[in-house]
Amino acid sequence: MAIILKNATFIDWESLDFSDTNLYIKPGEKGGVKFVGDIDGHGLSKNDQVIDCKGKLITKSFGAGHIHVYSALARGMPPPVKKPENFTEMLKYVWWTLDKCLDKETIEASALATAIACAKAGATFVIDHHASPNFINGSLEVIANAFEKIGIGHLLCYEVTDRDGLDKARQGLEENDNYLYSRQGLVGLHASFTIGNKTIKKAAEIMEKYNSGVHIHVAEDMFDQVHCLENYNKRIIERLNDYGLLNSSKTLLIHCLHIEEFERELLRNSSAYVVQNSESNLKNKAGYFNSYGLDENRIMLGTDGVHGDMLRSAKTSFFVGQDFDNIDFAETYRRFRNINRYIEKNGFKGDGENNLVVLDYDSPTPINKDNFLKHFVFGIKSNHILHVISDGKLIVKDRVLQTVDEEEILSFTREQAKRLWRKMEETG
Repeated sequence: MAIILKNATFIDWESLDFSDTNLYIKPGEKGGVKFVGDIDGHGLSKNDQVIDCKGKLITKSFGAGHIHVYSALARGMPPPVKKPENFTEMLKYVWWTLDKCLDKETIEASALATAIACAKAGATFVIDHHASPNFINGSLEVIANAFEKIGIGHLLCYEVTDRDGLDKARQGLEENDNYLYSRQGLVGLHASFTIGNKTIKKAAEIMEKYNSGVHIHVAEDMFDQVHCLENYNKRIIERLNDYGLLNSSKTLLIHCLHIEEFERELLRNSSAYVVQNSESNLKNKAGYFNSYGLDENRIMLGTDGVHGDMLRSAKTSFFVGQDFDNIDFAETYRRFRNINRYIEKNGFKGDGENNLVVLDYDSPTPINKDNFLKHFVFGIKSNHILHVISDGKLIVKDRVLQTVDEEEILSFTREQAKRLWRKMEETG
């Protein structure tokens, strides 16, 4: 069944050219978008769905460059047994307590909640970094199935770490290996300060085996750099480079806040991408992202699991960057869209031209190619998203999910959240 968006104002996501047209959208990986003048003369079938988009704006849908499914049920949870006083205590008493309590059902609920939030905010492709130390084997498949149930494309990995012992690290490596055998994905690593040399070497071998990349937190807190210097006599980017992890254009380095100029030079001369997560950095008082010395075409945006709204992430990056970064309207939009370029460059599936959003953006002022970027930063928000098309299929219509019963799913996620919270309180 094709979807026809008639009377559309289409905005090309790269050139920002505006055109008044009708869009004929075919589903599937080999589907696509045709711009047609006369709908009636295009041979519509009785199963085709026609949506009148008069007064609406249509453009390519969005993508999340770094997210954490496992944190989706944290919203509103009881406080930890000890109030964290620094970054490492935040990990220990909050996130490492939470991830140890995850099981199949809570992972599924987390993935469904994440996918719903992303879909309704216009993101049809999500790059996730997962951790569940007591449910490792098969965890990525649980997430993949949940994403596909909602209609979200994905690039997954399991976060390997030595912090729970070498046996858990081995299981994490195996989970990445097994998943990559049949699906597109990355090799997940937590952060340098929780990964020994043997583990990072094995991760590099899996990366090379599948021609993939790694997905790792880098210098989110200064402690990460201090640990690397004290234990390996080098800085983090050097360490990753020594193992060849920067050679892949699929590699994602998350945060990169506390890096020095020569590390930036290494990154600039590498193939790796950096993913900025400004709201998470603000929340954790971790520092401020600065793009100085980095390749502007290899900086993407993520949420670090704070939410699924990439428009919000873009705006935060712009506003925070006025004091701490060299970022303007065009650079904000470039980072927002670099995930689409990353996906295309590396041959990943799930972000074809038949992934679109329809915006009900009734601006009080004119909008056109010349001023679109200002509207993007100051005007367009996720509540303007009316319809979302993923892989040529309508997954959100009139702001309502079409692929699942949202109330039924949310009832399930609420019950699983309560069960997770009880478990966290019991384990301390």
